[in-house]
Amino acid sequence: MFTIIGGDGKEYGPVTVEQMRQWLAGGRANLETRARKDGEVTWRRLGDFEEFGAAGTAPPVISAGSTPTGATPGGRGARTGAAFINAAVYAGCVLPGFLMMSAKIVAQGARTMEQMDPAAVAPGLHVMQLGLFAALAVQACLLAIRSQNIGMLMVGLRVVRITDDQPAGFLHSALLRFLVPISPLFMPGLITFLGLLLLCVDYCFMFRDDRRCLHDLIAGTKVVKV
Repeated sequence: MFTIIGGDGKEYGPVTVEQMRQWLAGGRANLETRARKDGEVTWRRLGDFEEFGAAGTAPPVISAGSTPTGATPGGRGARTGAAFINAAVYAGCVLPGFLMMSAKIVAQGARTMEQMDPAAVAPGLHVMQLGLFAALAVQACLLAIRSQNIGMLMVGLRVVRITDDQPAGFLHSALLRFLVPISPLFMPGLITFLGLLLLCVDYCFMFRDDRRCLHDLIAGTKVVKV
């Protein structure tokens, strides 16, 4: 088992020899990286260890789309649970507006769309829209700051860049992975059939070997355990 000192001065590890070779292949470490072997107190160049120097086995070649570092991919069950939690959050945010609309419809005694007074139900619709967009804004902020949305926080997952396992940040996590993929949901209406279909297709991508959904492929990210 080996521990290294990263470019940010922090220690990473301990990890196995195989994981360290993956870090080398993925560019997370190099032969000049300071490292320490379990049981030793001296920090040395990673290339000074026979496991990684000329006498060691060459690092494996990492194919495109595979996981280049030692982070543990998030399980499909945990990710599905996080998705349901997020869906419950969105439902809770639109519920007040939905109840307002329902109360107006009941008070009017409307039984068909033609019998509804649009002006009467408009305030409830606006409250639904505000609640939903507020929830989306909170999720985007959490992803930008913590690389986690509410569901991921609760089940212990986070979004990282596929190249180095570092937090994905605003561009990759909040914008490319979250805001861009959900935009079809709201064009042209509040919720569109096309948007829901894309969400279903996106979810099916999680059953790939690397467990990366369509939005992960777009953003260059993956979901890992915290």
